Amino acid sequence: MKILAFLGLLFFFQPLNAQPSIVVLGTTQDAGSPQIGCTKDCCKNLFNQPDHSRQVVSLGLFDPNKKISYLFEATPDISKQLRLLKTYSKSSTDLPNGIFLTHAHIGHYTGLMYLGKEAMNAKQLPVYAMTKMKSFLEQNGPWSQLVSQENILIQPLTNNQAITLTDSLSVTPLLVPHRDEYSETVGYLISGPRKKLLFIPDIDKWEKWSQNINTLIKEVDYALIDATFFDAAEINNRPINEIPHPFVIESMERFKLMPLKEKQKIHFIHFNHTNPLLNINSEASEQILKAGFKIAKQGLKFEL
Repeated sequence: MKILAFLGLLFFFQPLNAQPSIVVLGTTQDAGSPQIGCTKDCCKNLFNQPDHSRQVVSLGLFDPNKKISYLFEATPDISKQLRLLKTYSKSSTDLPNGIFLTHAHIGHYTGLMYLGKEAMNAKQLPVYAMTKMKSFLEQNGPWSQLVSQENILIQPLTNNQAITLTDSLSVTPLLVPHRDEYSETVGYLISGPRKKLLFIPDIDKWEKWSQNINTLIKEVDYALIDATFFDAAEINNRPINEIPHPFVIESMERFKLMPLKEKQKIHFIHFNHTNPLLNINSEASEQILKAGFKIAKQGLKFEL
């Protein structure tokens, strides 16, 4: 009877520790932090004293019960991020069950190169991509070699159509306006058995989107959204119209009338190396937290 009681307790507690979850594997903008060539205060000490939590924006999705995992974004930091994902998912394999890409800007897909014969030499790893992104990979080297050598198998995505991963997990791509030189850009709605997470690391401006971001936030449990620049003052060497993003101060203004429970869903992510939100002790970070919003950090986990 004691053994049966113990097994019963084990069964009771197991689901609490084995929910499908998202883990943040990186939070910075494409070029990382420190950024190449940067001599400003935001970077100069990091070359000699690296902050290993400053990896390029990426998420991991895993389900310990199903023993599966998926990576969102193939960044230049993919080697470290896959190792982190393996640790969180307790997987026995080094590669996930698939990779979801948002678009063809350097921080979001170039990690695919490590799946080729010079490195991992992966075998038919599913890579989920929209139509233009799929064509870009198929028609341009060196990415086309990954396709021809069957290191990757590109799985086509369609806007607003869910991909079912398991009986309780699905992923839906959402087209967003962005600088689409080589591909379209998507965010993702990731749905689990109990909760939903919205992931939009890149968008031009909320006003340009056909969907209402305020409404979407109300419909999900977590929202990880573009916070590339805190304000325009960061960009003093390039025209801001060349790199449009919603400034964090603009997003704060847009969301300021939301109830606190809605604001607390919002986790800012995808920080340029100049963004003061990379420093949790900065005045900007204090301003964000005091207003009821949150700041994404590596290792943060969201149960679905």
